[in-house]
Amino acid sequence: MPSYNKVILIGNLTRDPELRYTPSGRAIAKLGLALNRSWKTETGETREEVTFVDVDAFGRQAEVLGQYLRKGRPVMVEGRLKLDQWDDKQTGQKRSRMGVVLESFQFLDSGGNRSEGDGNGGGYATTPPPANQNPAPHTQRPAPDDSMPMDDDDVPF
Repeated sequence: MPSYNKVILIGNLTRDPELRYTPSGRAIAKLGLALNRSWKTETGETREEVTFVDVDAFGRQAEVLGQYLRKGRPVMVEGRLKLDQWDDKQTGQKRSRMGVVLESFQFLDSGGNRSEGDGNGGGYATTPPPANQNPAPHTQRPAPDDSMPMDDDDVPF
């Protein structure tokens, strides 16, 4: 049976990216994204709802997002849905959350530096970073897959 798992989201960051590294040196960034939807009811009243989505980025893309993004900045992310499940250590209950694993991204405002993902897991800066930093090279890397399971000990969150 065929399946397709792809999401495209545009929203604003709810907090600064949380950038960490595994003991093996792999970068992981956690982002919070707020997606706003406005509509008018039959009576003409304007309604709005906000959906909050957690996004995980890996490798060079995580580093670029951590370097250039800040709370409130608009961004477009493309990725796949992933269901995380675990047992709560305090209550023993099963917990789960649906999140997005980032595959590519694009900054949407002109807040100085602008970067995008290339769809192949690599991120690159299209404008030079500040003079005291090296420019981020364009690299093509495969998007992270789940064939290598990570222990909770490997993720520094």
